[in-house]
Parts: sequence; structure tokens; C-alpha cells
Amino acid sequence: MRTDRIWEIDFLRGLAILLMVAYHFGYDLTELAGVRRVLGIDFDLLSGPFQVAVAVFAGIFVVLCGVSSSLTRSNVRRGIKLLAAALLVTTASYIFSPEEVILFGILHCLAVCILIYGLLLEKAQPLACLGASAAVFAISLAVPALIKDIPIRSDWLLAFGIHSDAFSSFDYFPLLPWLGVFLTGAAFGKRFYASRQSLLPWGRPIPPINAAGRYSLWIYLIHQPILLGIFYLVGLLR
Repeated sequence: MRTDRIWEIDFLRGLAILLMVAYHFGYDLTELAGVRRVLGIDFDLLSGPFQVAVAVFAGIFVVLCGVSSSLTRSNVRRGIKLLAAALLVTTASYIFSPEEVILFGILHCLAVCILIYGLLLEKAQPLACLGASAAVFAISLAVPALIKDIPIRSDWLLAFGIHSDAFSSFDYFPLLPWLGVFLTGAAFGKRFYASRQSLLPWGRPIPPINAAGRYSLWIYLIHQPILLGIFYLVGLLR
């Protein structure tokens, strides 16, 4: 295993991506294949508790992306590459289900967050990043109140969480409030990982989970085609 990596970041990222894969497996099984009962247990992955869990491990993933961005000086290049990957996801989702196309999913959100950070805040102090994060959260709370009486008929501002009632997507992570979550991670990274050393040097990485953390982007890109392919092969999808 590489020794120049911060093991707990890889571990937490790997745990988050594996939990996401598990959720998507359950979603595909219940919502797409229609298998609602497994081993005598009824599942509703669109219910409140599951959605809270999704938000938690997605939040962990976004925070860690912010932390990782504070450890590199190639954020603009990283952001552009990630945006290209996000556009591939958009294309694939349009082919699979045009009515639920992913226009601003988690990859789009992270790509734009990384670009904003790389262009504006890469050299900022931790408090500046934290202040920017607080501003994003404040705006996120204010916008719904400001637009509640305004009919929204367009989706041009969906990147900021403003969209029509007809908008629907498999994966949607608007900049408000997720940019704030990302910048919180960046502030944390600047403050606590400035030395680029583990905060838990006594810990022991778990190789499969840490490997998943190192290759989380590839796992994200290929896991759904693999899952859907398996479901087609066993006859659960037509």
C-alpha cells in the first residue's frame, strides 16, 4: 500500500462509496426490478430513514472531496477531468432514461465545487473557506423563502437548487447547499491536514475499503452499468 496517502481519508471515502453502491443495488432491485420483499423483509428505499442515510454518506463523500482538494494544487485540472466524467454520466443516463436524466448529479456538483475552490479559494486561509461555507449555507436558507411566491417554469438554475416542479432526476446535488459542505471540508483540510500527515497514525487501514477509496471515481462510473447488466442477465429487468 502506498505510504504517502492519508489512510483515514481513503478509508472513509471507500466506506462512503461502498455504501452508495449498496444503496444503488437496493434501489435498482426495488424501484427498477420491482422486488420489494427480500428474505421476508419489505424495503422502501425512498422512505425517510433511507434518504437520511443517503444524505449522510453523500455528505461524508463531499466533505472528503473538500479535504482532498486542500491537499493538492491541481484543482482546476482535476475539476475539468471530473466534469468530463460527469458529462459521460449525463449522456449515459439520457440514453437509459431521458425522463430522469442526470443533469447535475454528485459528479457535476463536485466538479464545479473543485473548480470554484481552485480558481477562488485554493490559496485562502482556513477561516476564509469556513466563512465562504457559512455564506453558502446562509444563501441556501434564504433562497427558498425569497422564491416561494415566484412560479419557476424553467430549469436553467437547477445547479443552484432552483427548478420547476416537473424536474426529476436519478441523481441531484445542487450547489446550494452542497458547495457549503465541500468548503467545510476544505477548511478542515487546510486547518488539520496542513502537514499532509494522518491524524490517526496509530490506525490500521483495511485494504479492500482503502482501495475502494483510492478508486472511488472508477467505482462510481462503472458500478451502475455492472449492476444493471447483472439484473438483465438474471431476468429481473427487461
